[in-house]
Amino acid sequence: MDDWQLTTPVALLIFNRPDTTAQVFESIRQAQPSQLLVIADGPRSDRPGEAEKCAATRQIIDRVDWDCQVLKHYSDINLGCKWRVSSGIDWVFDTVEEAIILEDDCLPNQSFFRYCQELLTQYRDDPRVMHIAGSNEGITGQNLHESYYFSRRTHIWGWATWRRAWQAYYDVDMKLWPELKQTQKLAELIGNKRESSVKTQIFDLVYENQIDTWDHQWNFACIYHQNSSILPNRNLVSNIGFGHQEATHTIHPSSFGDLPRHELDFPMIHPQIFKQDVEADDQYFEARQTNQVKRLLNADELAEWV
Repeated sequence: MDDWQLTTPVALLIFNRPDTTAQVFESIRQAQPSQLLVIADGPRSDRPGEAEKCAATRQIIDRVDWDCQVLKHYSDINLGCKWRVSSGIDWVFDTVEEAIILEDDCLPNQSFFRYCQELLTQYRDDPRVMHIAGSNEGITGQNLHESYYFSRRTHIWGWATWRRAWQAYYDVDMKLWPELKQTQKLAELIGNKRESSVKTQIFDLVYENQIDTWDHQWNFACIYHQNSSILPNRNLVSNIGFGHQEATHTIHPSSFGDLPRHELDFPMIHPQIFKQDVEADDQYFEARQTNQVKRLLNADELAEWV
């Protein structure tokens, strides 16, 4: 990495998994951000031993041994995935202008941090981009000589964004969904009728509070406002939480879990034109369909599919 330094704030979401949290924290420790914002949910009252696991997870944050401002946003009670993550990220962007965001099971390599920081700068004032993903979930763009591609996907296994995007577009209640559903324009916005049918099912469940999650609301905002995401052509983050006994949504093993992480070459090669890679996005949809076709009616399974 030569003399490159991480100056972008990093936000880390933790809960009750000290084992995966320790691995992600070690990657952050190697990157040595100057500011670390930590969001933690509280234990569930009906889960014996969870308070101890939450406490052990929070103790990992006390291992910071570099010059770093640590800010904590800990909940004493359990808010659940939807409200803890959404309120936590609200706090992040009330505090800083831009941030790199990691959950406790999203293990990045070191090039992920530089990739995010450089693209946060590159597109800081470009309203066409609202999301930078560190994982491509195994799907590459059509132009492999470029470092990344534009997408309609908002993968959240290691990502970054700006206050200007989050505060302008994110709505945890998805109040605009009924209107969009009534106009039947979702297929037009997505560009894939089969995918729009699945998304309609997902957005209905989220709007009706049948899925305890926050991320589909972010994906909906991106689609509704016709903004783009950035995905790397080399996968930089691996989700190590699939099949974990304490997992919330990634309960079942998946071909998308534990994907290899590859270092990105610098300087990055930027796309020559600004255009979403429809072929790559459609390929991802087909891969997800194949992987989850038997479980698509299960709300917990749908929660992991963005």
